[in-house]
Amino acid sequence: MNRMFDPCPIARARRFAVLLIGALALPACSSVVPASTAPSDYGANRDRIEIGTGRDYPRAQRSRSGTTRSGSARSASSSRPGLSVGAAQPGYGLHPSDRACFADLNASGARFSRVPDRYAAPGCNTLGAVKLVSLNGDASQFGVTNLGPVKCEAAKAFSGWARFGVDRAARQILGSPLVRIETMGSYACRNIFGTSRRSAHATGNAIDVSGFVLADGRRIALKRDWNGGTRAEREFLRVVQRSACKRFGTVLGPEYNAAHRDHFHLERSESSFCR
Repeated sequence: MNRMFDPCPIARARRFAVLLIGALALPACSSVVPASTAPSDYGANRDRIEIGTGRDYPRAQRSRSGTTRSGSARSASSSRPGLSVGAAQPGYGLHPSDRACFADLNASGARFSRVPDRYAAPGCNTLGAVKLVSLNGDASQFGVTNLGPVKCEAAKAFSGWARFGVDRAARQILGSPLVRIETMGSYACRNIFGTSRRSAHATGNAIDVSGFVLADGRRIALKRDWNGGTRAEREFLRVVQRSACKRFGTVLGPEYNAAHRDHFHLERSESSFCR
């Protein structure tokens, strides 16, 4: 009687050998790059600028859509931890023009912190914006009150105007250095009054300045002193407005209309309108 050949034991042995080899090889194949050396865009200090420095810029350059300009691509839907998402998801790297502007602002002696890129609504965003803490004068630093996010290019123009236009005019005309600039704000998601067009404030590209405080305690306010101040105070306000017109595309003051009777509207734009 011939015995039938049973292949099952051999098949089972082969399957066991394959499984055993796979199990032994798995640890060596589980990670091509060790976790400790894998690149990450989410470190605790990856996306901030120390106040008054140009450090801690993210390595990967990203477009405004969130796609990587260099290195391996990441999903455009990736977001920075802790950011509230507005109407659209921003990228979190630095645009080259922003990097250059932050470096220039830092070199001016201004103290500032970077504001996270965020879309609040259609036409409203804080892309490339900073929060100014103080500005540098010829001899000392001075503060800025009530100022929210400002686009870096506008902040750079504001810093130069404050030092070369305001502080020097205060010392030369009024005999006392500047210690503080008072504002009515910067970023605000709104339209131009009476129109359907977004204001420059909607992108932090405009600053409203209402007054100046000097080291001797005097406060020069546009609403009171544009026409009602001393001769020197009136001259000072007109000199600083003319100086602003050299640095900002649009400058509106008390002589423009009643809505600007109490402040200067300083707008970084391609136009040239000073009134």
